[in-house]
Amino acid sequence: MNGQNPTKYFKALILFTIALLCALTLFTMQSANLPDLKPGAQLAQAVSIVPTLLTDPFLQRPTVSSVNVVWFTEFEGTEHTVEYGQGQSATATTSQLSQMYEDQDSRAKGKTYDSLTPRQIWRHEATVSDLPAGVGRASPEENRVSYRVISRTENGETAISDFFSLAASPPVGQPLKILLTSDHQLKPMTPANLQKVEETVGRLDAVFFAGDLVNIPDRASDWFDDANELAFFPTLQGRVQHVVEGTDAATTYKGGQIIQNAPLFPIIGNHEVMGRKSETDSLKTQFSNTLPRSQVEKLYSTESEEGPSEDWIEDRSYNVTTYKEIFSLPKTQLPSGKETEEYYAVSFGDVRLVALYVTQVWRSPNLSPDTKGRYREKAEDITNPEKWGYGQHIFEDIRKGSEQYEWLQQELASPEFQQAKYKIVMLHHPPHTLGGNIVPAFTDPVAVENRDEAGNLKSVQYEYPKENDYIIRDLVPLIETSDTQLVFYGHSHLWNRFTNESGLNFLETSNVGNSYGAHLAENPRETPTAEAVAAAGDLQPFTQTYEAVSDPNGLTAIVGTIAPLKDGSGNELSYIASNEITSFTIFDTGTGLLSSYYFDTTKPDSEVVKFDEFAILQQRDSNNA
Repeated sequence: MNGQNPTKYFKALILFTIALLCALTLFTMQSANLPDLKPGAQLAQAVSIVPTLLTDPFLQRPTVSSVNVVWFTEFEGTEHTVEYGQGQSATATTSQLSQMYEDQDSRAKGKTYDSLTPRQIWRHEATVSDLPAGVGRASPEENRVSYRVISRTENGETAISDFFSLAASPPVGQPLKILLTSDHQLKPMTPANLQKVEETVGRLDAVFFAGDLVNIPDRASDWFDDANELAFFPTLQGRVQHVVEGTDAATTYKGGQIIQNAPLFPIIGNHEVMGRKSETDSLKTQFSNTLPRSQVEKLYSTESEEGPSEDWIEDRSYNVTTYKEIFSLPKTQLPSGKETEEYYAVSFGDVRLVALYVTQVWRSPNLSPDTKGRYREKAEDITNPEKWGYGQHIFEDIRKGSEQYEWLQQELASPEFQQAKYKIVMLHHPPHTLGGNIVPAFTDPVAVENRDEAGNLKSVQYEYPKENDYIIRDLVPLIETSDTQLVFYGHSHLWNRFTNESGLNFLETSNVGNSYGAHLAENPRETPTAEAVAAAGDLQPFTQTYEAVSDPNGLTAIVGTIAPLKDGSGNELSYIASNEITSFTIFDTGTGLLSSYYFDTTKPDSEVVKFDEFAILQQRDSNNA
């Protein structure tokens, strides 16, 4: 024993043995009192699982002295609070999202689903009040207040966010930097796009989002925890680890920490609209299975003598329930006396933002008999109108005389709009674009029934008279009568911009993650050509003209003013329609400039390039002089 005292050694050994026996006895006694659990369950019960937030907080509905803070958890909890400023706090109200599901096509982290499965998700919202108004302060940063959120479980454990900063709605005259974006839809370059936004601009003051936030609005993982690291909230909060394979190297992008510090102003795109409800159909099937409201009572009987309720109709047509449950948006008082959040107007610093609900269901342009498309019904469904798609029908009316049109007319004449320095109208569907989704015209489909000599229905096809395009015929002329400087939109997954004769600017900046192409001579849109009609075999020639290339509404896309991309022959391009190059646009209200940037993800070490810039105020004023 190397000279050590043997008595001392054996005493230590005896004491160790006694301690070990005591520990084993205690463990045996405790195990005997445990319930009969599955293997491994005893360990899970003994180890406390630390609760986590499903999202970071994000900001909604700012006023001159307050802003709402919203976040989500997968537990209901007992207390949810915002801590801010110098020891202040605000208690949140909690509600459960009513239509959250996963299904066999879900890509939720850590779990797969065999069928349609409800998922429990809770939303927490607190109003942070008594914020600095900002008037007379030397720096906008003095108006910002540090905050974090805390959620307490039923067991008394807490989930706590990092610290972020918030502010009330900025005063007139305060310079702002606002991100204009749309069509994230879990597309592969979105994290890179948002990371480059944060790296290029720093902290933003607001996000204007022109629709198509996710793919399937009732699929929870699209919003919160997509396994491919592309979900809506994590990408806008810098919480993903998405890998993009570049030419030089694979790079991991985290998204941008944006909406924790800047309020988000979204609108409804076609991907925020859910179709007819079903307890068995997949989420994708429900999403695409929309029905015009005018057809509901024709196809479904109601037992109510008082007529169908609004919920009854929505369950059998389409709804934006999840969108409305997730976001808190300004409430709009309509001329009829009703109230809505589906479209709204808000003042934010020097900007008056008018956010419209202008979108329609997307249907395939293919003419094959097995397509429930924009131009035809599926051949096998022809005797069952309940299965029809009814063409590319519009979700919310915008034509002259509609409730939305009448409200917009009042808004454009309001003092809040008239007195704003910058006036922006945001919608999802494009008035002008080189993309594919502008064809056919934005109008109600006109059904054409094809019958045989015996009068039997052979096929149904749809026409879209261009002279009845509600955006071009009704909406744009109304906007032109105002002092609006910018119409901002998405939907076609590219960047391009236009200016009309009155100096009104049109901007589509939706190529954040992928593109379906710009349709010029070498890349025509899929339209009902004579060849396609002949190949279908059961259709008649179409009477309307459907433009295969360029902007069908007559404007020429503008080439970027600073460093436009070029094609293989060295010609400057008036668009970005790439699956490798992602773009974004920043509006600086201090200068009145809209600056657009691109980043080549195949070259992860390359710089972000400012390729276009223009002043919206100067442009409109000079053309109206």
